[in-house]
Amino acid sequence: MASKLLTLPICLLLMLFFSPLSLALISPQLVCNWTPFPALCTSILAQANPAAGTLHDYGRFCMHQSLLDAIQSLSLIEHYLQLPSTSYLTTIRALEDCRSLVSLNIDFLSQTLATINSTDSLDSYQADDSETLLSAVITNQVTCLDGLEALESSASSMSSDLLVPLFDVTKKYSVTLAFFKHGNWGPNINIGRWLTERDQHRFKSDNNGHLPPVTISSRQNRKLLGTADIQRSKVKVSAMVVVKSDGSGDFATINEAVAAAPNNTDKSYGYFMIYVAAGVYEEYVSIPKYKKYLMMIGDGINQTVINGNRSVVDGWTTFNSATFVVVGEGFVGVNMTIRNTAGAIKHQAVAVRNGADMSTFYNCSFEGYQDTLYAHSLRQFYRDCDIYGTVDFIFGNGAVVLQNCNIYLRIPMENQFNAITAQGRTDPNQNTGISIHNCTIKKPANSETMSYNSTKTYLGRPWKEYSRTVYMETFMDSLIDPLGWKEWSGDFALSTLYYAEYNNRGPGSNITNRVTWPGYHVINEIDAFNFTVYNFTGGDAWLPKTGVPFIKGLLS
Repeated sequence: MASKLLTLPICLLLMLFFSPLSLALISPQLVCNWTPFPALCTSILAQANPAAGTLHDYGRFCMHQSLLDAIQSLSLIEHYLQLPSTSYLTTIRALEDCRSLVSLNIDFLSQTLATINSTDSLDSYQADDSETLLSAVITNQVTCLDGLEALESSASSMSSDLLVPLFDVTKKYSVTLAFFKHGNWGPNINIGRWLTERDQHRFKSDNNGHLPPVTISSRQNRKLLGTADIQRSKVKVSAMVVVKSDGSGDFATINEAVAAAPNNTDKSYGYFMIYVAAGVYEEYVSIPKYKKYLMMIGDGINQTVINGNRSVVDGWTTFNSATFVVVGEGFVGVNMTIRNTAGAIKHQAVAVRNGADMSTFYNCSFEGYQDTLYAHSLRQFYRDCDIYGTVDFIFGNGAVVLQNCNIYLRIPMENQFNAITAQGRTDPNQNTGISIHNCTIKKPANSETMSYNSTKTYLGRPWKEYSRTVYMETFMDSLIDPLGWKEWSGDFALSTLYYAEYNNRGPGSNITNRVTWPGYHVINEIDAFNFTVYNFTGGDAWLPKTGVPFIKGLLS
């Protein structure tokens, strides 16, 4: 895209990117040259019939067309789900994933379209929200496609009939995101909230999230049970229920408590608190999209334990293999262990799948082997968590910051290597990636040293074309291979990915023999600030309400 932009006259670039001249009439052919799919873009805008329009005109039209495409996609998926020939369980599960994901896309596109229809100038938070939702729309569509492509031909003769139209819609979503990204809808929309050198001193480690005491606005007014940090924080709680596996609480299962929460509340309502007492809960927990602003607090790691064992080998899609699924906006999870016990031999087996915007996990443990933590989409924050795994065990395409976490490397199967991350960014305009900040990478305390001698461990590999992962101020044990990073397949994505390291420490952090791919970088402080809580997730705006401690900038 950059090379195409450089071919435009400088006066036109100024006209495109600086208000109010960005609202001047521009021909479709001209503006389509800097979208990922110029020919498709031109054909879309030809349906609008103007000889020329403004960037905002084009953006609104493309977004409206994308919404219609999402509605049509859902209808197509529903059609195939109802066919008598759709009888294979794996096919049904993949289609059900698509139905859920495309339904989310209808919500996200409707929300974003309503926002941009109301004004020509968004504030920074509206712009961040809209860009995040449009990035997630593409992620959802790609996830649907991945599930269908994984079906064996013998299991689903209709998968190819779905793949072509759904793939075309994915490209249309990319055009829509490009128009929003470059349409000057809000302040600094092209660069997000990234800092200049003069701003740095304001965002060193100056906020640990410790606020005044908890306030509970509830008739029940029970004692809040949680960590000291949460107790010291000003967290508004509207109601609280207790889950105990022996039946002595309000509910015996976590899902029953989730079902009791009110639907579609907003952040002003306060959190619906679910206290999960110590015990082992053998259930698959789901926080659906309409259960917003739930806070779930357990009795501690290895005290409150949620177990599941679904896996791809046993017929589940990666997407629906998770023990714990959260989609509802504003979720906060504290003091729990969540496991997928399927084991390494069952390959993809997710412990937690997170597709909830502005979601937070604090002092939790996620245990699995391959694909442990699926940070699927939208803005996420993890603090003081333990993540165990082997292959691609932190993966997905959200805008994710892991801070002060322990990343534990387990022993993989024979002839396997460990890859910590497999980030799934598919579009250069998506605001997504994995930022690992001030974490510790090591083997579990009870592991046998000799078992690791033949295992190679890498910081990550590119699952998708624009994979983006950054390690900052993190301790890396000697287990990390000197190359640091692993290719996915040949030279796939090596020039389009963005992998970076900044001021890491420990024997595995030596960059002398790192890969020399075009997309690999050793970055400076200015670039590292781009991937902090403040810049990458806008967490300073929503994390204080959770009571979870955080550092919004760099350590030093």
